[in-house]
Amino acid sequence: MNLHEYQAKEILASYGVPVQRGIMVESVDDALKASEQLKAETGTTVCIVKAQIHAGGRGKGGGVKLAKNAEEVKTHARNILGMMLKTPQTPGGINGPGKLVRKILIAEDVYVPEYSLCKEFYISILMDRQNRKNAIIYSTEGGMNIEEVAEKTPHLVFKEHIDPALGFQEFQARKIAFNLGLSGNAFKNMVKFIKNLYKAYLGADATLIEINPALKTGNDDIIAVDAKVSIEENSLYRHHDIITMRDETEEDPTEVEAKKFDLNYVKLDGNVGCMVNGAGLAMATMDLIKQSGGSPANFLDVGGTADANRVEQGFRIILSDPNVKAILVNIFGGIVRADRVAQGIIDAYNNIGDVRVPIIARLRGTNAEKAKDLIEESGLKVHYAIEFQEAADLVKKVLS
Repeated sequence: MNLHEYQAKEILASYGVPVQRGIMVESVDDALKASEQLKAETGTTVCIVKAQIHAGGRGKGGGVKLAKNAEEVKTHARNILGMMLKTPQTPGGINGPGKLVRKILIAEDVYVPEYSLCKEFYISILMDRQNRKNAIIYSTEGGMNIEEVAEKTPHLVFKEHIDPALGFQEFQARKIAFNLGLSGNAFKNMVKFIKNLYKAYLGADATLIEINPALKTGNDDIIAVDAKVSIEENSLYRHHDIITMRDETEEDPTEVEAKKFDLNYVKLDGNVGCMVNGAGLAMATMDLIKQSGGSPANFLDVGGTADANRVEQGFRIILSDPNVKAILVNIFGGIVRADRVAQGIIDAYNNIGDVRVPIIARLRGTNAEKAKDLIEESGLKVHYAIEFQEAADLVKKVLS
């Protein structure tokens, strides 16, 4: 689950990570009030107006602006709120539709005093699956061009692995601060910053924490100026405070709808919808679709307790994608009964009405013969397959 910047900073602050102060608002009037509040607290008239969407690259897209006075706060807030912000990370990239900005963050200017003494760094924490360890990735070249730094000067990007059995060691925090070229109070503050950041990563069950930039101020403080945090969804049952931070307006509407019916759904950009039970079978089914000349339009796992209603809802979600030209249902009836899935297919076909795409059903396992009889007796235009290769041939046939 992705979080907005202001939410990410709230979590980090709870673990002792110093963050840039800010106030989230949803209107121009509240933006003015927030800037006045920050002025009273910090003494500076300058603030930053930041769009709040689930995508990086906001600055280059015009979603981050410096406001030197109240009039500029008003102008930037009016321009950013309601805009369709396009960045390389929004759907379709800079040539796509972009994302609607519904919220903005009015943040303090942390580059004062002594702007010339400030230094930006890049720091992120994530799992390195290949090494089966958590990794802290960091660089002296933080800021908007970190992707170019990684591509053109990879020697400026460092990686520190943390063995989960040993935990994060003190010497590793010092090593990171040393590689970032820090000394004195800045060195000590970075060590503390990194240690608390890792505590936040573990404590919040995050899959990613990215700080870009982490700023060394003119006073040698280390502050998270921006923050991107993603939370492992399977851990949310023990993070009731984080669950409330979910912003469904930032998520794919079909994925939101799927969650209501306990369907594991991920939208892809192919032309063949697939419905399966079990992640392993889903991966094999998507390979099957690719080998048949198609491309999977989604990952949809109905789970082991699927009934006819859940199968019907799965069909509705798949058919809501206009790119779908065919649907492959590949179910192995272990816990779930194949005849229940068959009944779900029939109900979906009858209740949805005009189903214009061909459906291929491969139902094996518990009550498979009964499932086949139900499909055949329904009189519906559903292609029934028994073997994997037969299903692949049918997919290829209906797409040609």
